[in-house]
Amino acid sequence: MIYLKLFFTFLKIGLFSFGGGYAMIPMIESEIEGNGWLSSAEFIDIIAISEMTPGPIAVNSATFVGHKAAGFLGGFIATIGVAIPSLVLILIISKYFYRFQNHPLNSAIFYGIRPVIVGLIVTAAIFVSETAIFRDSLSMDLIRKVFRQPREVLNIEGILIFVISLIALKKFKLHPILAIVLSGVMGILLFYVV
Repeated sequence: MIYLKLFFTFLKIGLFSFGGGYAMIPMIESEIEGNGWLSSAEFIDIIAISEMTPGPIAVNSATFVGHKAAGFLGGFIATIGVAIPSLVLILIISKYFYRFQNHPLNSAIFYGIRPVIVGLIVTAAIFVSETAIFRDSLSMDLIRKVFRQPREVLNIEGILIFVISLIALKKFKLHPILAIVLSGVMGILLFYVV
């Protein structure tokens, strides 16, 4: 039963998530918490691992969630479930895309989809920031506490790693893989050694 649930859950995620892996994160998070497969903290760890491993983040996340929920076969089934819709849709679209590429309706559809994709990516960023930057889920009470008791609310070490990584990536054009490795080293130093 768990295998069917994993397959259909990730089939639904693959079918209804537009905008790539980051846009899928809120939907994946909602499904795994709804099914009790992982906690929020475990899911954040899976996102970090999915970022560091080769391949699309959605496929990697499906594999890790499926494996955690039901072992090797669960990971395989969840991966197949999330990949099938993309494969089928791209085969259908590729057959007709060039015929309708310049049709005004095609442009209108893409202009309509773009804003929701930005919203999905921002939602994913907020979700990840809740555990990386804040010590609790975002709420108005938490935001008020930031100004009164910042050390209790903010993950200062996480913010430091974020700022250093952002500067290294934007200003010094550090390769993303190197930034991930260095962030891991900073995490060891700040959260384990110190």
